[in-house]
Amino acid sequence: MFFALAGLLACSSSGTEVQGQTSVPDSSESPSPNVDRWIIPIAEVFDGGPGRDGIPALTDPIFVSAEDVQLIQDDDLILGFKNGSDIRAYQHLVLDWHEIVNDDVSGVNLAVTYCPLTGTGIGWSREIGGITTTFGVSGLLYQTNLIPFDRESNSNWSQILNEAVNGSLIGTDAELVLPLVEMEWGAWKAMYPETKILSFNTGFQRSYGVYPYLDYKTNNDAFLFPVPKDNRLPSKERVLAVVENENALAFRFEDFTGGTLYRESHQGRQFLIAGNSKFMLAFDISGPMSNLEFTYIHDGSALLLEDNEGNRWTVMGEAVSGPRVGAKLRAATAFMGYWFSIPAFYPTRIFNP
Repeated sequence: MFFALAGLLACSSSGTEVQGQTSVPDSSESPSPNVDRWIIPIAEVFDGGPGRDGIPALTDPIFVSAEDVQLIQDDDLILGFKNGSDIRAYQHLVLDWHEIVNDDVSGVNLAVTYCPLTGTGIGWSREIGGITTTFGVSGLLYQTNLIPFDRESNSNWSQILNEAVNGSLIGTDAELVLPLVEMEWGAWKAMYPETKILSFNTGFQRSYGVYPYLDYKTNNDAFLFPVPKDNRLPSKERVLAVVENENALAFRFEDFTGGTLYRESHQGRQFLIAGNSKFMLAFDISGPMSNLEFTYIHDGSALLLEDNEGNRWTVMGEAVSGPRVGAKLRAATAFMGYWFSIPAFYPTRIFNP
Protein backbone atom coordinates (compact mmCIF):
# COMPACT_ATOMS: atom_id res chain seq x y z
CA MET A 1 0.00 0.00 0.00
CA PHE A 2 2.94 2.32 0.65
CA PHE A 3 3.95 2.21 -3.00
CA ALA A 4 0.39 2.86 -4.14
CA LEU A 5 0.32 6.02 -2.02
CA ALA A 6 3.77 7.01 -3.26
CA GLY A 7 2.53 6.57 -6.81
CA LEU A 8 -0.47 8.75 -6.07
CA LEU A 9 1.81 11.52 -4.86
CA ALA A 10 4.23 11.32 -7.80
CA CYS A 11 2.84 10.43 -10.33
CA SER A 12 15.28 3.64 -29.17
CA SER A 13 17.80 0.43 -37.09
CA SER A 14 15.58 -0.79 -39.52
CA GLY A 15 11.88 -0.06 -39.27
CA THR A 16 12.44 2.83 -36.85
CA GLU A 17 12.24 6.59 -37.19
CA VAL A 18 14.20 8.92 -34.94
CA GLN A 19 13.17 12.56 -35.16
CA GLY A 20 14.36 15.83 -33.61
CA GLN A 21 18.14 15.44 -33.63
CA THR A 22 19.73 16.24 -30.31
CA SER A 23 23.02 18.01 -29.66
CA VAL A 24 24.84 18.75 -26.44
CA PRO A 25 25.59 22.43 -25.79
CA ASP A 26 29.22 23.50 -26.10
CA SER A 27 30.81 22.93 -22.69
CA SER A 28 32.88 26.09 -23.16
CA GLU A 29 29.63 28.05 -23.23
CA SER A 30 28.05 26.09 -20.36
CA PRO A 31 30.89 25.23 -17.99
CA SER A 32 28.52 23.79 -15.40
CA PRO A 33 24.86 22.78 -15.22
CA ASN A 34 22.52 25.71 -14.64
CA VAL A 35 20.53 24.14 -11.85
CA ASP A 36 18.53 27.28 -11.09
CA ARG A 37 17.30 28.16 -14.56
CA TRP A 38 14.12 26.57 -15.95
CA ILE A 39 12.39 27.25 -19.28
CA ILE A 40 9.05 26.37 -17.75
CA PRO A 41 7.54 28.34 -14.85
CA ILE A 42 9.31 27.07 -11.73
CA ALA A 43 6.27 27.99 -9.64
CA GLU A 44 4.32 25.38 -11.62
CA VAL A 45 6.84 22.58 -11.03
CA PHE A 46 5.63 20.45 -8.13
CA ASP A 47 7.40 17.89 -5.98
CA GLY A 48 5.36 14.70 -6.24
CA GLY A 49 6.66 13.31 -2.96
CA PRO A 50 8.88 10.23 -3.43
CA GLY A 51 11.86 12.24 -4.64
CA ARG A 52 14.40 11.40 -7.36
CA ASP A 53 14.32 7.65 -8.12
CA GLY A 54 11.61 7.18 -5.51
CA ILE A 55 9.71 5.65 -8.41
CA PRO A 56 12.34 3.32 -9.87
CA ALA A 57 12.79 3.34 -13.64
CA LEU A 58 13.63 -0.04 -15.18
CA THR A 59 16.97 -0.79 -16.83
CA ASP A 60 17.90 -4.05 -18.63
CA PRO A 61 14.27 -5.25 -18.55
CA ILE A 62 13.34 -8.90 -18.93
CA PHE A 63 10.85 -9.99 -21.62
CA VAL A 64 8.74 -13.11 -22.03
CA SER A 65 6.65 -14.51 -24.86
CA ALA A 66 2.97 -13.65 -25.26
CA GLU A 67 2.11 -17.21 -24.15
CA ASP A 68 4.13 -16.96 -20.96
CA VAL A 69 3.00 -13.61 -19.57
CA GLN A 70 0.78 -13.60 -16.50
CA LEU A 71 -1.74 -11.15 -15.00
CA ILE A 72 -2.45 -9.14 -18.14
CA GLN A 73 -5.90 -9.23 -19.75
CA ASP A 74 -6.73 -8.67 -23.43
CA ASP A 75 -8.25 -5.25 -22.74
CA ASP A 76 -5.25 -3.99 -20.76
CA LEU A 77 -3.29 -1.26 -22.54
CA ILE A 78 0.26 -1.65 -23.83
CA LEU A 79 2.78 0.45 -25.73
CA GLY A 80 4.02 -1.50 -28.76
CA PHE A 81 7.30 -1.08 -30.63
CA LYS A 82 8.75 -2.94 -33.61
CA ASN A 83 12.30 -2.80 -34.93
CA GLY A 84 12.60 -5.31 -37.76
CA SER A 85 11.77 -8.73 -36.29
CA ASP A 86 12.23 -7.52 -32.71
CA ILE A 87 8.72 -6.78 -31.46
CA ARG A 88 8.02 -5.69 -27.90
CA ALA A 89 5.12 -4.65 -25.70
CA TYR A 90 5.32 -2.56 -22.55
CA GLN A 91 2.17 -2.92 -20.48
CA HIS A 92 0.61 -0.14 -18.44
CA LEU A 93 0.37 -2.62 -15.56
CA VAL A 94 4.14 -2.24 -15.15
CA LEU A 95 4.52 1.32 -16.43
CA ASP A 96 2.02 2.57 -13.86
CA TRP A 97 4.56 1.61 -11.19
CA HIS A 98 7.86 2.47 -12.92
CA GLU A 99 7.03 5.15 -15.53
CA ILE A 100 10.25 4.67 -17.53
CA VAL A 101 11.77 1.58 -19.16
CA ASN A 102 15.31 1.91 -20.51
CA ASP A 103 15.65 -0.69 -23.25
CA ASP A 104 17.81 -1.77 -26.20
CA VAL A 105 15.65 -3.06 -29.05
CA SER A 106 18.14 -4.64 -31.47
CA GLY A 107 20.33 -1.57 -31.49
CA VAL A 108 17.68 1.08 -30.83
CA ASN A 109 18.42 2.59 -27.43
CA LEU A 110 14.86 3.35 -26.40
CA ALA A 111 13.44 4.99 -23.31
CA VAL A 112 9.74 4.22 -22.98
CA THR A 113 8.39 7.10 -20.91
CA TYR A 114 4.89 6.86 -19.47
CA CYS A 115 3.11 9.24 -17.13
CA PRO A 116 0.13 7.67 -15.34
CA LEU A 117 -1.20 11.06 -14.31
CA THR A 118 -1.54 12.29 -17.91
CA GLY A 119 -1.85 8.86 -19.58
CA THR A 120 0.92 9.75 -22.05
CA GLY A 121 3.39 7.22 -23.47
CA ILE A 122 6.25 8.63 -25.58
CA GLY A 123 9.43 6.98 -26.89
CA TRP A 124 12.77 8.78 -26.63
CA SER A 125 16.21 7.84 -27.88
CA ARG A 126 18.77 7.28 -25.13
CA GLU A 127 21.50 8.62 -27.43
CA ILE A 128 22.26 12.23 -26.53
CA GLY A 129 25.10 13.89 -28.36
CA GLY A 130 26.65 10.53 -29.19
CA ILE A 131 26.51 9.32 -25.58
CA THR A 132 24.15 6.58 -24.44
CA THR A 133 22.37 7.40 -21.20
CA THR A 134 19.44 6.17 -19.17
CA PHE A 135 16.49 8.13 -17.85
CA GLY A 136 15.08 8.13 -14.35
CA VAL A 137 12.02 9.56 -12.62
CA SER A 138 12.81 12.88 -10.97
CA GLY A 139 9.71 12.94 -8.75
CA LEU A 140 8.86 16.38 -10.14
CA LEU A 141 5.79 17.25 -12.17
CA TYR A 142 4.85 20.04 -14.58
CA GLN A 143 1.18 20.39 -15.48
CA THR A 144 0.87 17.11 -13.54
CA ASN A 145 3.10 15.47 -16.17
CA LEU A 146 6.23 13.38 -15.68
CA ILE A 147 9.63 15.11 -15.56
CA PRO A 148 12.32 12.52 -16.37
CA PHE A 149 16.01 13.20 -15.83
CA ASP A 150 18.96 11.78 -17.76
CA ARG A 151 21.72 10.23 -15.69
CA GLU A 152 24.55 11.48 -17.89
CA SER A 153 23.92 15.21 -17.35
CA ASN A 154 21.28 15.19 -14.59
CA SER A 155 19.17 17.51 -16.73
CA ASN A 156 15.40 17.51 -16.19
CA TRP A 157 13.09 16.99 -19.17
CA SER A 158 9.41 17.62 -19.83
CA GLN A 159 7.80 14.47 -21.23
CA ILE A 160 4.99 16.09 -23.22
CA LEU A 161 7.16 19.00 -24.40
CA ASN A 162 9.93 16.51 -25.36
CA GLU A 163 12.55 18.98 -24.22
CA ALA A 164 15.16 19.47 -21.50
CA VAL A 165 13.75 22.19 -19.28
CA ASN A 166 16.51 22.47 -16.66
CA GLY A 167 20.21 21.64 -16.38
CA SER A 168 23.15 21.68 -18.77
CA LEU A 169 21.03 20.38 -21.68
CA ILE A 170 18.34 23.03 -21.20
CA GLY A 171 16.52 23.71 -24.48
CA THR A 172 17.65 20.44 -26.07
CA ASP A 173 14.94 18.49 -27.92
CA ALA A 174 14.47 14.83 -27.17
CA GLU A 175 14.91 12.49 -30.14
CA LEU A 176 11.54 10.84 -30.63
CA VAL A 177 11.51 7.14 -31.47
CA LEU A 178 8.51 6.47 -33.71
CA PRO A 179 6.14 4.81 -33.88
CA LEU A 180 5.45 3.77 -30.31
CA VAL A 181 1.78 2.79 -30.43
CA GLU A 182 -0.75 2.37 -27.66
CA MET A 183 -3.44 -0.26 -27.97
CA GLU A 184 -5.13 -3.13 -26.15
CA TRP A 185 -2.94 -6.16 -25.50
CA GLY A 186 -5.38 -8.52 -27.23
CA ALA A 187 -5.25 -6.47 -30.43
CA TRP A 188 -1.43 -6.20 -30.38
CA LYS A 189 -0.78 -9.92 -29.84
CA ALA A 190 -3.29 -10.81 -32.59
CA MET A 191 -1.32 -8.59 -34.99
CA TYR A 192 2.08 -9.73 -33.76
CA PRO A 193 1.78 -13.14 -32.03
CA GLU A 194 5.59 -13.38 -31.98
CA THR A 195 5.79 -10.30 -29.75
CA LYS A 196 7.69 -10.30 -26.50
CA ILE A 197 6.22 -8.50 -23.52
CA LEU A 198 7.77 -6.95 -20.45
CA SER A 199 8.06 -9.48 -17.63
CA PHE A 200 6.53 -8.80 -14.24
CA ASN A 201 9.84 -10.07 -12.87
CA THR A 202 11.32 -6.58 -12.54
CA GLY A 203 13.42 -7.05 -9.42
CA PHE A 204 10.97 -4.92 -7.45
CA GLN A 205 8.08 -5.96 -5.24
CA ARG A 206 4.99 -4.23 -6.60
CA SER A 207 1.31 -5.10 -6.79
CA TYR A 208 1.29 -5.17 -10.59
CA GLY A 209 -2.24 -6.55 -10.80
CA VAL A 210 -3.55 -3.58 -8.80
CA TYR A 211 -3.98 -0.12 -10.31
CA PRO A 212 -2.10 2.20 -7.93
CA TYR A 213 -4.11 5.37 -8.51
CA LEU A 214 -7.54 4.38 -7.15
CA ASP A 215 -10.23 5.86 -9.45
CA TYR A 216 -7.94 8.50 -10.99
CA LYS A 217 -8.20 7.42 -14.64
CA THR A 218 -12.00 7.23 -14.61
CA ASN A 219 -12.84 10.18 -12.36
CA ASN A 220 -12.86 13.38 -14.40
CA ASP A 221 -12.67 15.45 -11.23
CA ALA A 222 -9.72 13.64 -9.63
CA PHE A 223 -6.54 15.72 -9.79
CA LEU A 224 -3.60 15.72 -7.39
CA PHE A 225 -1.93 18.91 -8.59
CA PRO A 226 -3.12 22.14 -10.23
CA VAL A 227 -3.48 21.97 -14.00
CA PRO A 228 -5.50 24.04 -16.51
CA LYS A 229 -8.84 22.46 -17.44
CA ASP A 230 -10.41 22.57 -20.90
CA ASN A 231 -14.09 21.68 -20.73
CA ARG A 232 -14.56 20.90 -24.43
CA LEU A 233 -14.13 17.19 -23.62
CA PRO A 234 -14.20 15.08 -20.44
CA SER A 235 -10.86 15.53 -18.69
CA LYS A 236 -9.86 11.85 -18.65
CA GLU A 237 -11.07 10.93 -22.14
CA ARG A 238 -8.24 9.21 -24.03
CA VAL A 239 -7.43 11.05 -27.25
CA LEU A 240 -4.75 10.85 -29.92
CA ALA A 241 -2.75 14.07 -30.18
CA VAL A 242 -0.93 14.88 -33.42
CA VAL A 243 1.61 17.63 -32.70
CA GLU A 244 3.09 19.85 -35.42
CA ASN A 245 4.70 23.28 -35.00
CA GLU A 246 3.77 23.26 -31.31
CA ASN A 247 0.08 22.91 -32.14
CA ALA A 248 -1.98 19.80 -31.45
CA LEU A 249 -4.86 18.15 -33.27
CA ALA A 250 -6.89 15.78 -31.09
CA PHE A 251 -8.79 12.71 -32.34
CA ARG A 252 -11.52 10.85 -30.44
CA PHE A 253 -12.32 7.15 -30.44
CA GLU A 254 -15.99 7.85 -31.10
CA ASP A 255 -15.07 8.99 -34.63
CA PHE A 256 -13.47 5.61 -35.45
CA THR A 257 -16.30 3.26 -34.48
CA GLY A 258 -16.15 0.11 -36.59
CA GLY A 259 -12.80 1.10 -38.10
CA THR A 260 -12.13 3.92 -40.52
CA LEU A 261 -9.54 6.47 -41.63
CA TYR A 262 -9.39 10.19 -42.18
CA ARG A 263 -7.12 12.47 -44.16
CA GLU A 264 -6.58 15.81 -42.48
CA SER A 265 -4.42 18.89 -42.95
CA HIS A 266 -2.72 20.26 -39.85
CA GLN A 267 -0.20 23.08 -39.70
CA GLY A 268 0.49 22.83 -43.43
CA ARG A 269 1.08 19.06 -43.49
CA GLN A 270 -1.10 16.14 -44.56
CA PHE A 271 -1.88 13.40 -42.06
CA LEU A 272 -3.60 10.04 -42.34
CA ILE A 273 -5.30 8.83 -39.16
CA ALA A 274 -6.66 5.28 -38.97
CA GLY A 275 -8.23 3.40 -36.11
CA ASN A 276 -11.08 1.58 -34.45
CA SER A 277 -12.32 1.07 -30.91
CA LYS A 278 -8.95 -0.34 -29.79
CA PHE A 279 -6.38 2.02 -31.30
CA MET A 280 -5.76 5.20 -33.29
CA LEU A 281 -2.62 5.70 -35.41
CA ALA A 282 -1.31 8.71 -37.33
CA PHE A 283 1.00 9.00 -40.36
CA ASP A 284 2.46 12.07 -42.02
CA ILE A 285 1.84 11.60 -45.74
CA SER A 286 3.10 14.99 -46.89
CA GLY A 287 5.35 14.95 -49.95
CA PRO A 288 5.55 11.93 -52.31
CA MET A 289 2.99 9.91 -50.33
CA SER A 290 0.36 12.63 -50.64
CA ASN A 291 -0.66 11.38 -54.10
CA LEU A 292 -1.69 7.97 -52.77
CA GLU A 293 -5.31 7.16 -52.02
CA PHE A 294 -5.72 4.91 -48.98
CA THR A 295 -8.41 2.47 -47.88
CA TYR A 296 -8.83 1.00 -44.40
CA ILE A 297 -8.55 -2.82 -44.57
CA HIS A 298 -7.75 -3.84 -41.00
CA ASP A 299 -9.16 -7.29 -40.16
CA GLY A 300 -7.41 -7.95 -36.85
CA SER A 301 -4.08 -8.80 -38.47
CA ALA A 302 -1.16 -6.37 -38.75
CA LEU A 303 -2.50 -5.12 -42.11
CA LEU A 304 -4.06 -1.68 -41.83
CA LEU A 305 -4.21 0.11 -45.19
CA GLU A 306 -4.27 -0.48 -48.95
CA ASP A 307 -3.61 2.21 -51.54
CA ASN A 308 -4.55 2.82 -55.17
CA GLU A 309 -1.19 1.37 -56.35
CA GLY A 310 -1.97 -1.96 -54.67
CA ASN A 311 0.44 -1.51 -51.77
CA ARG A 312 -0.56 -2.94 -48.41
CA TRP A 313 0.63 -1.24 -45.24
CA THR A 314 0.77 -2.48 -41.63
CA VAL A 315 -0.13 -0.69 -38.42
CA MET A 316 3.55 0.18 -38.07
CA GLY A 317 3.50 1.86 -41.49
CA GLU A 318 5.45 -0.86 -43.31
CA ALA A 319 4.62 -1.75 -46.93
CA VAL A 320 4.55 -5.57 -46.99
CA SER A 321 3.25 -6.07 -50.54
CA GLY A 322 2.88 -4.11 -53.77
CA PRO A 323 5.28 -1.99 -55.82
CA ARG A 324 6.49 -0.08 -52.73
CA VAL A 325 7.24 -3.16 -50.60
CA GLY A 326 9.89 -2.31 -48.03
CA ALA A 327 8.91 1.38 -47.87
CA LYS A 328 7.58 3.02 -44.74
CA LEU A 329 4.98 5.63 -44.05
CA ARG A 330 6.39 8.40 -41.90
CA ALA A 331 4.96 8.17 -38.40
CA ALA A 332 3.45 11.43 -37.20
CA THR A 333 4.61 13.01 -33.99
CA ALA A 334 1.63 11.68 -32.06
CA PHE A 335 0.78 10.12 -28.72
CA MET A 336 -2.21 9.04 -26.68
CA GLY A 337 -3.13 10.89 -23.52
CA TYR A 338 -5.90 12.11 -21.28
CA TRP A 339 -7.65 15.05 -22.91
CA PHE A 340 -6.79 17.60 -20.22
CA SER A 341 -3.06 17.08 -20.73
CA ILE A 342 -3.01 18.13 -24.40
CA PRO A 343 -4.33 21.74 -24.21
CA ALA A 344 -2.32 22.16 -20.99
CA PHE A 345 0.80 22.08 -23.21
CA TYR A 346 -0.30 22.98 -26.75
CA PRO A 347 -2.97 25.08 -28.48
CA THR A 348 -5.33 22.27 -29.47
CA ARG A 349 -7.95 21.80 -32.16
CA ILE A 350 -10.40 18.91 -31.88
CA PHE A 351 -10.91 17.00 -35.15
CA ASN A 352 -14.44 17.28 -36.49
CA PRO A 353 -15.13 14.70 -39.24
